[in-house]
Amino acid sequence: MGTHPIQTPGASVEIRRGVRLWLRKQIAFLIILAAVLFLSAGTLRWREGWVCLGLSAAVIALTAATLIPSSPELLAERSERQAGTKPWDMWLVILAVLVFPLLTWITGGLDERFGWSGPIPTALWVAAAVLFLAGGLIVLWAMMANRFFSATVRIQSERGHCVVSAGPYRLVRHPGYTGSIVYQLAVPLVLGSWWALIPSALAAVTFVIRTAREDRTLHDELEGYADYARRVRYRLLPGIW
Repeated sequence: MGTHPIQTPGASVEIRRGVRLWLRKQIAFLIILAAVLFLSAGTLRWREGWVCLGLSAAVIALTAATLIPSSPELLAERSERQAGTKPWDMWLVILAVLVFPLLTWITGGLDERFGWSGPIPTALWVAAAVLFLAGGLIVLWAMMANRFFSATVRIQSERGHCVVSAGPYRLVRHPGYTGSIVYQLAVPLVLGSWWALIPSALAAVTFVIRTAREDRTLHDELEGYADYARRVRYRLLPGIW
């Protein structure tokens, strides 16, 4: 892992501004999530919707409590699009973290309103809630280990970008995407909707495509990544891919 650059006062101001922007975006996300879920469901009396909202808030709160003291520059970097982002990645980001999740929430809410799916077995629902949290914690673990955990695919030359092999990166090369896929597939079941698995699965497929594209970019453009890839063979799931 690289060393942290010396921060000038001006840089510190920019980091604080970026962290505030990140926090505002997280709060906006929770407000939008609540609005979409409960407007789609047509009621506030929806246990699964509140659990989804509560778990989302818990993951965000834990991320903020962990990273604001330890890696504020990472949250600042992730707060907005940065120069050098690969153009193809913006389309994948829009699909994976905006379009398909939004369709998942809407479908889950409509399913609650019209009763398309019927009840989800309690044991499966509890397991989905655990996986929801596990997915978020895997992403947080990856962010704690990798100060280059950018929101978009880019080579961060201005931040001394180098290969990271600590934490979950000892197991797979893209643990953040592993956690995102686990989380994404858990959301529909937490919402109690089989139908919401359709857009959620499309989001998961988009993350797999993004993993392949990012892995190729790092092979081609990041010094030392090819050697790291020979040591850590799997991209997302040990023993499979």
